[in-house]
Amino acid sequence: MKHSRMVNILFVAPCVFAFLMIIIIPFLFGLYYSMTDWNGVNNAVKFVGLKNFKDLFSKPDFLYSFLITIEYTVINIALVNIVSFSLSLIVTSGLRRRNFYRAGFFVPYLIGGIVLGYIWQFILNNILVDIGKTLSIEALRVSFLSLPNTVIWTMSVVNTWQYAGYIMLIYVAAIQSIPASLMEAASVDGANFFTRIFRILIPMMANAFTISLFLTLTTSFKQFDMNLTLTNGGPATRFLDTPVKASQLLAMNIFNTATANQMAEAQAKAVVLFVVLLVVSLLQVSASKKKEVEM
Repeated sequence: MKHSRMVNILFVAPCVFAFLMIIIIPFLFGLYYSMTDWNGVNNAVKFVGLKNFKDLFSKPDFLYSFLITIEYTVINIALVNIVSFSLSLIVTSGLRRRNFYRAGFFVPYLIGGIVLGYIWQFILNNILVDIGKTLSIEALRVSFLSLPNTVIWTMSVVNTWQYAGYIMLIYVAAIQSIPASLMEAASVDGANFFTRIFRILIPMMANAFTISLFLTLTTSFKQFDMNLTLTNGGPATRFLDTPVKASQLLAMNIFNTATANQMAEAQAKAVVLFVVLLVVSLLQVSASKKKEVEM
């Protein structure tokens, strides 16, 4: 018995050690530094309490980044899940070469966010603009990335193109777990396509929706790499009579603050992001689980 316990400890110990060193201890250090005036250079650190957190909510650039991150997340959750669910219905409908389509829809997810951003930046800023000028299509003559009122939607569309294939696989697995006889019986009883989808399929896929909503929510809130290469925060706009970057999401705002040697402020922003993400995720999962029970 003791030997078995020792073996279990030896197997678990490396994982626990790595978790402590990579996650817990850095988080605790970050929490401490968020309440100091540390700039990342000087060794002398002064404890300032909650001053950094109080100052954050008086800074227009942080408030704007916070608001557009929420907007981006809401748009992403809707677009990604609607497109993914639609794709899952297509590839499970008995379509010929459906495995080919599954692979094709999934491939964009394998492209890294940095590369993806550069690819779509070239498409949106060059190819589409050239097409618009050549064919005299007014809507395409100016890049969607250069307009403050379209840049967030454009980023969401690009993210959907990348991420929809991955979420699609979750929905495909859920659909395939539903007995085909159940859908056939409903069809025999006169249920049309939409009735079968909304009355049978969706309620039985509640768990898949919970997972997918959680993944899209957390991924959207933490978006950085595509934001960096696709727009780099641009274009410029104004918020509360202050110049701000129209597409600078919260993660990029934290990065830019840190690279400006305002490490303590950046860490305070990171703590706020962590708390918001934790609370929103818990509420979302709780609400989804409650909905599952009702279904």
